[in-house]
Amino acid sequence: MPARARSSRNGALVAFEAGVATTYGLANAQERGVTFIEPGTRVYEGMIVGLQAREGDLAVNVCKEKKLTNMRASTAEIQVRLSPAVRLSLEQALDFIEDDELVEVTPASIRLRKRLLKADDRARARKAAVALG
Repeated sequence: MPARARSSRNGALVAFEAGVATTYGLANAQERGVTFIEPGTRVYEGMIVGLQAREGDLAVNVCKEKKLTNMRASTAEIQVRLSPAVRLSLEQALDFIEDDELVEVTPASIRLRKRLLKADDRARARKAAVALG
């Protein structure tokens, strides 16, 4: 396979925890970029959940839940409004991925993920690539 020219795509938002995506966690992720999933979506570590506004990948916790306290703030009535999730077709997903990413196709969905799911493994591979030059 011929080497692909380096694209100018921004980094990915990568889930660093397995679980179910929450509105609160996705709202925090949307502050950093565009998301590809909706609340209630099952995610796993290493799954790409969005596109970051900057270069480089960013690990995000889309499963994070808002801490419930007994105290009520004056802004308690303000609801979290999410931007609609961007849905990629198979062709768009294949164009989107970088060399260290994969597309998973199932009858129910098209998902993007990192080739190495664990953050430690990805960091180790990055260091090895830098050492090799």
